[in-house]
Amino acid sequence: MKAVLGRPRPGWLAVTVILLGLGLVSCRASGRQRASEAPAALRYHLTYVRVPEHALDVEVVLARGAPRDFLFSQPGAVKTVSAHREDGGVRTLTVEDGRVSLPRGTRVLRYRYALDAFIRERGPDFFQGSGEGDARHVAGRVYLIRPLVVTPGMRVELSLSGAEALLPWHPDAHGIYHLRGEDLVDSGFHGFGGRRCQVRLPDAVLDVAILGHFTHLSDAAVCTWLGKAAEEVRTVRRGFPHPRITVRVIPVPGHPGPSVFGMVRWSSPPSISISVGQEAWPEDFERDWVAVHEMLHLAHPVFLPRVPWLSEGLATYYTEVARARSGRQDALQAWTELVGGFARGREGNETRTMEEAVSQDGFSLAVYWTGALFALHVDVELRRLTGNTRGLDDVLEWLARRGSSSTLGAFGAAVDAIAGQPLFNALLERHLRRPAFAEQAGLLEALGVQDGPNGVSLIPGRDSLLRDSVVGRRSHGETP
Repeated sequence: MKAVLGRPRPGWLAVTVILLGLGLVSCRASGRQRASEAPAALRYHLTYVRVPEHALDVEVVLARGAPRDFLFSQPGAVKTVSAHREDGGVRTLTVEDGRVSLPRGTRVLRYRYALDAFIRERGPDFFQGSGEGDARHVAGRVYLIRPLVVTPGMRVELSLSGAEALLPWHPDAHGIYHLRGEDLVDSGFHGFGGRRCQVRLPDAVLDVAILGHFTHLSDAAVCTWLGKAAEEVRTVRRGFPHPRITVRVIPVPGHPGPSVFGMVRWSSPPSISISVGQEAWPEDFERDWVAVHEMLHLAHPVFLPRVPWLSEGLATYYTEVARARSGRQDALQAWTELVGGFARGREGNETRTMEEAVSQDGFSLAVYWTGALFALHVDVELRRLTGNTRGLDDVLEWLARRGSSSTLGAFGAAVDAIAGQPLFNALLERHLRRPAFAEQAGLLEALGVQDGPNGVSLIPGRDSLLRDSVVGRRSHGETP
């Protein structure tokens, strides 16, 4: 989930986003310690190496009957691995297309992920590596090998040495992470070294790693900013969506602004990473939107198969709504941001239908802002049909009670359930088959949101009360 809503994009990052298949499925409760009497099929040990340069040494001990076919979820970084037999024999194996098959009798698998080498050769990258001083950031899917087939109930243990790390999971009292095999499918973002702080909400904890230094920001200022963003998510949902998440903050040298880039990974629990300008000041966070945008992705389920325009549209719409509900921006500013975003998304898509516009680049502005317009339209129609007692917030609560993943069809069923009548399919058809943003003018006119030569203004309209309730605190009616 990238935050790219038309604001300046980072030139220093060469990021390729691949969030496909099972890599986006694992959005469950935090990794709990498994029963000690059940043996782990795989035991990982990570060693953070500093000399001659930063790297990660990975050792995997295989129990008898453990899988022999392995792969890297994001291939290309590790070229060879060594397979060690019980009799002392060692064989070097080539990784092809991210896959490797271990010879029979292999008991230990070892390899090195050259962190600094990749940063030096390819530049800082959200997935393959970035960092400053002794701190490093990397996506687990790049360097952490996993079984090709993950069976239900597969147990995995993981330990590490050489540096304090912030992984998505929580270790036991002995520093051992007790995982399921599924946790290796999307293993989230990992931070090594750096400093730690913690944000405590009434119903959740954010464990934070600060992976480098800032010129004008204290660690307390960084954690305060993240805490405020998390509180804004709680204006959309009745509580923070997960009891614990991890957040890594990466300074960007030479950049003066606040957030430069952000992404959430659906590890278990979810993990978020955000790059922040090294020269940022605390007051710069007042207009920051990236942190709350990424956390708002936690407010909706994982859609399978992926529907980028819906997931990004929900987070984009709520980014402005939540900042208004919290008081960080007033109602006029929220509507101004939405209208401006619709204009950016419409550029270059004037003759395309919404269906055509969102079938291009999965992370184009059209994907974000046509999705945001649809989210607004659903919210308004729900409020209109229910006498302003229910809205899109209630759809998210409905879905949350039914699991961490969903489908487009299930989302539509939830909309219809909150509406008390069929609504979703007809509304979706109106958007998808017509020119992108064709619904915008009539919707905003009814809401009394006027875009004139002097900017956006709020005037009386048929649905002015609905307009005002959208950016007000959510209702707490009973969800069916």
